[in-house]
Amino acid sequence: MAKAPDSTAVADKEQEGADTAVGVRRPPAPVAPRASRGFPSAVSRTGRVGALDGLRTLAVALVVVHHVEPDVLPGGAVAVDVFFTISGFVITRLLLAEYVRRGGISLMSFYRRRWLRLVPALLALCAVCALLASTTSLWGFDGSLQAAGLSAAFLTNVVRAMESGPYSELTRPLAHTWSLGVEEQFYLLWPLVLLFVLRRFRARTVLLCTAALCALPLLWRCVLWNPEAAHRIYNGTDTRADQLLAGALVAVALARLRSDDPRLTLLRTWSGRLAWPALALLGLVAWQVPVTEDLGVWTAVWYTVGFLAVAALSATLVMALELRPEARMSRLLALTPPAWVGRNLSYGIYLWHYPVVRLLASLGVEEGRLAATLVLTLLMALLSYYAIEKPFLRRARVGKVPAPAPALAVT
Repeated sequence: MAKAPDSTAVADKEQEGADTAVGVRRPPAPVAPRASRGFPSAVSRTGRVGALDGLRTLAVALVVVHHVEPDVLPGGAVAVDVFFTISGFVITRLLLAEYVRRGGISLMSFYRRRWLRLVPALLALCAVCALLASTTSLWGFDGSLQAAGLSAAFLTNVVRAMESGPYSELTRPLAHTWSLGVEEQFYLLWPLVLLFVLRRFRARTVLLCTAALCALPLLWRCVLWNPEAAHRIYNGTDTRADQLLAGALVAVALARLRSDDPRLTLLRTWSGRLAWPALALLGLVAWQVPVTEDLGVWTAVWYTVGFLAVAALSATLVMALELRPEARMSRLLALTPPAWVGRNLSYGIYLWHYPVVRLLASLGVEEGRLAATLVLTLLMALLSYYAIEKPFLRRARVGKVPAPAPALAVT
């Protein structure tokens, strides 16, 4: 029941391509003093955060283990919530940087980059699953043709949200793509909302608006909650948006603060102190809390307040990794192996792990199932990255870089 990687390594890929033409990084256009519109750190805070890539690797590993051995990590699906927050953070800071640098946001360019980064690999997965359904008798891929159509249109979460009882076979072969639907629907709407408030309000009001938007899904979940609405709440973009917006809030807050602002020092200090407790609490949930099961009162709490609490913990981690690269947690997560996997393979791992789980189950594999899942998933993710994702990512980077607005071209 779990996503990831934006698209969760997926959004960060735009950091390498947003200001790049033909693979060559360009320096940001000179910015006039007024051009920052109250976001003095927006352009400077666009560098890749290696520790966030490592966090992606950790999150996708939890998802894989959860789907293979749910008794070991009954709450492993919480890693998807972490992915949401990372994605909201990365996407928002890219949009803010573009707005400050160029005086606007090219929505068509943004959507094009997202399509090239996410859709080709997803279509390849859908094609393979549909082919297995039509040419084999593997029960794990029954109904894959319909599921593939819903996944390719990013509608899996919509169908699952409308099912009040057990999930039907309509989406089951590609059930994990529900989170891709949530993220893509958020990516479709959030740039429009952000651009609207950026053009009409001061930076402080933009921050307050983002914070207010974070609270709305919680109120909406409280209105909707009853046991029969569990699928609706779990899969709905409107009911999960606070987890993406929590990351967006961190991006807006940090873009507003100069490097010498004492408030930034305060955030750096407290996010560092709270990072390990936040990670420990998320790990405890993954280890002990079956978040997708009916546990009575606990389920009601989780499906209302719990999602926002996880978003707050995830946002604390994101802020700490951004502001404290020298800290032990950041250095561990930024080690080359986890950072490289998170940056390049986490999306492919997320895409392929669930079909691999169903393939091995259909073949009756029991002994060494987790190891077999990991090996086969990594192979498919590597193939996806080098044969599909990387070539299309190169196309996303190549293109005409829009000239900066005249007001931004002169200091």
